[in-house]
Amino acid sequence: MEETQTLATTLLNQTNELVAEDGDYAPVKSYQVLKKIIWIESVKTWKIAAPIAVNIICLFSVNSVTSIFAGHIGNLELSAVAISLSVIATFAFGFMLGMGSALETLSGQAFGAGEVHMLGVYVQRSCIILFTSCIILSPIYIFTSPILKFLGQEDEIADLAGKFTLLTLPYLFSLAFTFPTQKFLQAQSKVNILTWIGVVALVFQILLLWLFIYVFDWGITGAAIAFDVTNWLIALSQIAYVVGWCKEGWHGFSMLAFKDIWGFVRLSLSSAVMLCLEIWYTMALTILTGHLEDPVIAIDSLSICNYFNGWEFVIFLGINAAVSVRVSNELGMGHPRTAKYSVYVTVSESFMLGILFLVGILIARKYIALVFTTSKVLQEAVASLAYLLAITMVLNSVQPVISGVAVGAGWQTLVAYINVGCYYIFGLPLGYLLGYKANWGVKGLWGGMILGIVLQTLILLFVLYKTDWNKEALQSTERVKRWGGRDIATDEEAVKTEENPI
Repeated sequence: MEETQTLATTLLNQTNELVAEDGDYAPVKSYQVLKKIIWIESVKTWKIAAPIAVNIICLFSVNSVTSIFAGHIGNLELSAVAISLSVIATFAFGFMLGMGSALETLSGQAFGAGEVHMLGVYVQRSCIILFTSCIILSPIYIFTSPILKFLGQEDEIADLAGKFTLLTLPYLFSLAFTFPTQKFLQAQSKVNILTWIGVVALVFQILLLWLFIYVFDWGITGAAIAFDVTNWLIALSQIAYVVGWCKEGWHGFSMLAFKDIWGFVRLSLSSAVMLCLEIWYTMALTILTGHLEDPVIAIDSLSICNYFNGWEFVIFLGINAAVSVRVSNELGMGHPRTAKYSVYVTVSESFMLGILFLVGILIARKYIALVFTTSKVLQEAVASLAYLLAITMVLNSVQPVISGVAVGAGWQTLVAYINVGCYYIFGLPLGYLLGYKANWGVKGLWGGMILGIVLQTLILLFVLYKTDWNKEALQSTERVKRWGGRDIATDEEAVKTEENPI
């Protein structure tokens, strides 16, 4: 009996060391407590991050295998598809992802605050906004060929890329449903279903590409059709799961989705600007590379590096989403210290993972291009860029994670200003000078732009260091009310009235 009481007392003391009365972490006062918090936060973060990372890897691989199949048709086809997916699709993807990230902030904080019933209203608002955005972006898909020619791409590449892009217009509209349902599920940590959908979609895409290109001999037309079908399969699968298996957050269609929608639009635009400035920065590198001598080899080598960079980047996008969920949930619950510790642990672990990727790329630099091509010239060009690729991978291990913190905390506008200065005032002009004026080619373009990312990362790390997390927690509830367009209590009564009309 005495031993049982002693054990109970010990467990209670350990709990009190970790958790304060309000449910937040207590201040760290010993190394043992620090180790426990690191372990707890690592488990919580990776439980969310790992399934999301697998899902995003599969979705990114849908793009990648499309380019791989196109590359085995010919170098021109690889250039056209790479330009389409890395410039036009990336442009649209960035804007749509940004517009959908407002839902990530609001849903995460609303879920943390216990206002789960509002998630269904938010996801409907987001779908309305994103579908409208698709209509606005459609002319870019329709007039891709003249746009690329205006930007200086060779006619042969621009015409073929224009044909492929126009055929992938249905893909754009699938994003209007993919992103909102994805954020809806992430906010509630219902992420395992996303993994299964991603894996099935990737296998399905490979089968369709083989069928359309090698059996039906449809060339890149078949690649485009397979791309559309697979992405709509993803969107419809996520919609089905939300409607059929998420009864707590989904209460059916509601007219509240149209109420005060402009508040939601404003936060969506702030999120879109922040993320677009990051994603379009990479897109600008591809466009500038198209003006160099021998643009086919230059674009192909850079595109291959970008795919490897992308495969690593999407892992950290999973961590980005996880830390965004953790920060938004904890701020919504009024736990500022937990949010802070979660951020510190996640950023540190991500950096160490980035170092491992750097080492791997440097070891395999002479062989990585074999996945995409048998051309010796192209393999040598990729190997020469591998050092810059390795540095970029380390930066990717930190920068997306901090962006996830920004989304979770609602700092989108601040980060947008930082991105403008670091990327477009500093990095892009420097890359242009090194690439064209100093005649360093692709290495100069990429190297200058890497320095822009370094500057941005250092500034964001300083912002994290100076953040008052208690203030952020106090602001989270107000943010849900303000950008949700209605007072939470009013919305709750409205939802109950719709479900149980008098």
